[in-house]
Amino acid sequence: MAALVSSSAEDGVARITLDRPAQGNALNADMVEALLEALDHVRDERPRCLVVSGAGKGFCGGFDLGDLDGQSDGDLLHRFVRVETALQAIHHFPAPVLTMAHGFAWGAGADIFCAGHVRIAAPGTRFSFPGSKFGIVLGTRRLRAITGAATAFDLVLSGAPIGSDVALSCGIAQALELVEQWPAWQSAWIARQTRLDSGMAEMLSARMRDDGRDADLAALVRSAARPGLKSRLAAYADAVRRAKAARTDD
Repeated sequence: MAALVSSSAEDGVARITLDRPAQGNALNADMVEALLEALDHVRDERPRCLVVSGAGKGFCGGFDLGDLDGQSDGDLLHRFVRVETALQAIHHFPAPVLTMAHGFAWGAGADIFCAGHVRIAAPGTRFSFPGSKFGIVLGTRRLRAITGAATAFDLVLSGAPIGSDVALSCGIAQALELVEQWPAWQSAWIARQTRLDSGMAEMLSARMRDDGRDADLAALVRSAARPGLKSRLAAYADAVRRAKAARTDD
């Protein structure tokens, strides 16, 4: 499990890397648990900032739809609850969080990105929020807080991918930086964060964000608890496969 997410905490800087590149860092049950374990580990170190990124060709492919056959509605609901728990742990981390996306951030992967307090994307990164396609309410309040209600509603209702320029214009990404420039950008950002001791960083971070954790979890559970979750996800996965096949044929 530990190999799915790598983490470290050194000199006041915590780092978490989604590390399942062969599957696009898609969130199967084991990876979600590994992410939660990594967040617990680095939080215990009381860092002054956290950087979250993804290995391989993209940041995160979202909820893993490749193992549906062996899952029940209850299994899938539990995984969604654990994903929401991870999103809350990132957003309410007791220090500033920098999320850095490249390639793609689909579904729950886009929600992880949006849970960060500072969000940097590589040019050409694509995002999507397809939860409405299979009846899941996940991350929508945080998205609304970033983009405003009207834009968030449009993004969730359509579920269609958006490019990095659109993400920048609506605030999902706060800056676009080439991956080659990330080390320098990170260094400058980290230098600003580590001027504060961990206690002050924690107090400031807590005051900078709204606490809607219970409401977010309740909304997710209400949506996921409706009968037929597995069949809805299977229908969505089939639609995605057919769309990919159609593009290949073209």
